[in-house]
Amino acid sequence: MKTRIPQGFRFEAEAVAIGASAGGIDALFQLLQDLEPPVEAALVLVLHLPEQHESRLPQVFGHRTKLPVEEAQPHAPVRPGTIYFAPPGYHLLVEGDRTFSLSCDPPVLFSRPSIDVLLESCAEAYGDRLAGMVLTGANEDGARGLAAVKACGGLAAVQDPAEAQHDVMPEAAIRAARPDFVLSLTGLRSLLHTVVRR
Repeated sequence: MKTRIPQGFRFEAEAVAIGASAGGIDALFQLLQDLEPPVEAALVLVLHLPEQHESRLPQVFGHRTKLPVEEAQPHAPVRPGTIYFAPPGYHLLVEGDRTFSLSCDPPVLFSRPSIDVLLESCAEAYGDRLAGMVLTGANEDGARGLAAVKACGGLAAVQDPAEAQHDVMPEAAIRAARPDFVLSLTGLRSLLHTVVRR
């Protein structure tokens, strides 16, 4: 596990799947700031939200980035250069043909959408062209999914638990996945810029 990005490091991602829970909005604001076109990868995000509330994440983040921000829709293609959020109350998956699907399967670790479900489906769809990131959170969702990213040859990164607002999720991901990188949000932002550009 690296705590710095080596000089000359390269990884060309077709998609970046990111999961966050408690404290995740602030973390994502920092992670996504300054990201602007051209971006050659899709960004697919799960942020734990109460199921009964309508999500306003596309609007909130759409005002803070120069990339298009959308709520993922079933059967829609996953397009590079776009930020997608999982809708509340559904598991979000990416299929082998690079389209989205939604599932009403039971919550995973009390969460629907589940970070594990997203990461596992993205690992199958993108293999070694996927970067997965797990950020702050108060449960262990994302640990199993990030291990799947690694097993399929993808790049795995975790927010440094020491700076996370809630360290349970990143610590679980580190134990389960032995990620390539454990970085501050500033470091993860640099890594994100590296993997989405050519």
